[in-house]
Amino acid sequence: MPLVVAKVDRLTRSVAFLSRLLEADVDGRFADLPMIEGATGKFLLQQMAAVAELEAGMISARTKAALAAAKRRGVKLGGDRGARLTDKARAAGRAAVQERVRDRALDLAPTIQEFRASGCESLRAIAAGLEERGIPAARGGKWSAVQVMRLLEAAAVPFGASAGAA
Repeated sequence: MPLVVAKVDRLTRSVAFLSRLLEADVDGRFADLPMIEGATGKFLLQQMAAVAELEAGMISARTKAALAAAKRRGVKLGGDRGARLTDKARAAGRAAVQERVRDRALDLAPTIQEFRASGCESLRAIAAGLEERGIPAARGGKWSAVQVMRLLEAAAVPFGASAGAA
């Protein structure tokens, strides 16, 4: 069974590693190369790995130089910068999110009740109705039965409630 790889440099940027694979007679297929066969194919493959290895070294050198220059300018790099959320801040963030969810649920509750009054009793049917009306789901995707159920929970409307209840 061959080893299928999108690009040579995704497999390795090490000529030594590639040489060990070739010596072990690993059948490699590369989407960005024609079929690698014989001595010429192995040679070309090793040259491409050598270029990838050179490129990796150059990227590393540029990155190290850029980080050193940033450090000389006084930029604090990586690690913990001391930012900590207090329990109070976390609670305030959660409360703000829950309020937005509740507001959205209350905005959509009359539409959902309208669907239920017209005979849409399943969560899936309500989700389909919201899709048909072009009402976006919370994160822009398609509506699902679970999202409708959570919306009803956020609006404090039990699913089994009658169509007139809100």
